[in-house]
Amino acid sequence: MRPSTTAREAITSRERVLLALDHRETDRIPIAMICAGINPPARRALEEHLQAARGISVDAYLEPLIDVAGVGPTYVGPSLAAGEDMWGVRRAPIVYSTGRYGDGAYDEISHHPLADASSIDDLRAHRWPRPEWFDYDTLPAHIDAERAAGDRCLMVSNGNLFETAWYMRGFERMLMDFVLHPGFAHYLMDRVTGFYVAHFRAMVAAGRGAIDLAFTADDIGDQRGLLMSLPMWEEFIKPSHARLNTAIHEFGARVVYHTDGAVAEAVPGLMDMRIDVLQALQFSAEGMEPADLKERYGETLCFAGGVSVQTTLPFGTPRDVRAEVRRLIATLGRGGGYILGPSHAIQAGTPPDNVAALFDTAATYYPH
Repeated sequence: MRPSTTAREAITSRERVLLALDHRETDRIPIAMICAGINPPARRALEEHLQAARGISVDAYLEPLIDVAGVGPTYVGPSLAAGEDMWGVRRAPIVYSTGRYGDGAYDEISHHPLADASSIDDLRAHRWPRPEWFDYDTLPAHIDAERAAGDRCLMVSNGNLFETAWYMRGFERMLMDFVLHPGFAHYLMDRVTGFYVAHFRAMVAAGRGAIDLAFTADDIGDQRGLLMSLPMWEEFIKPSHARLNTAIHEFGARVVYHTDGAVAEAVPGLMDMRIDVLQALQFSAEGMEPADLKERYGETLCFAGGVSVQTTLPFGTPRDVRAEVRRLIATLGRGGGYILGPSHAIQAGTPPDNVAALFDTAATYYPH
């Protein structure tokens, strides 16, 4: 049952998020770090800042502010090599920051296990993950542990279908398959989707009504537009997400869909495949205007993210950050339907004053 309350009444994080997703305003804007975080050098800088200025840690600062938490079952499948995931993809750390900002790295793909596959028989021979590799009976205990820390809105993840496929195949090869080997590409997408449908069904069912959100993803845009033509996306990727979303909705959970980039052209199609929340909101990309998205789609679609990790957070001032947060809340949060957060991970070199300005403003600003 959805919570019922009036704006500004004292409520839990879970109630706050569910009210927003029901397109209702509440005590403050919900805040989340969906598909985001604070990269280690930026987190260390924020820790030092908070300890010196307020005498608290990052965890103590963020704990009462973040309204969404992730939970999941325990992996019990085959042992994996260092840097390997269950799909056979291997990653290695690539240093992105040294010196002034401290050492930091991203894990980049170093091995695509299906790079040399040339037939559907080669795909069949791959070691595919199975739901049996997870102990779903452990999920209630994980939920209870999270509930003991506070009543946050709980989310399971991560249904990234196209990305999982190209992580195994290689990005350029996957796009070439769409053109030259469509049967091969459809089979690969179908195998990936089949696992995620079973996995998400098992997770949400094991949650016994405690799971409200399911995080799905596929980056389909760059700074200027879609990574492929809209018809190509509609043929190869959209049906897989529609299939997964149908399974998630069977249990009453809402679908959060993440994509970076300039994806305004695809928003009607994203809604058609029944996403509930569009997350990331890279407003520095072309055609991604908050007011336009809200006006055109905001009666049914919800939004999450939006505070720029490309421009405002790293290169603005605290005043700039406060202004952007207020503008997004006033625009996207009008009438509910918005969860505020950074557009992606907060990067090394981001001034800690700016990070604090983001969360301080979001926790206290109520324009409506």
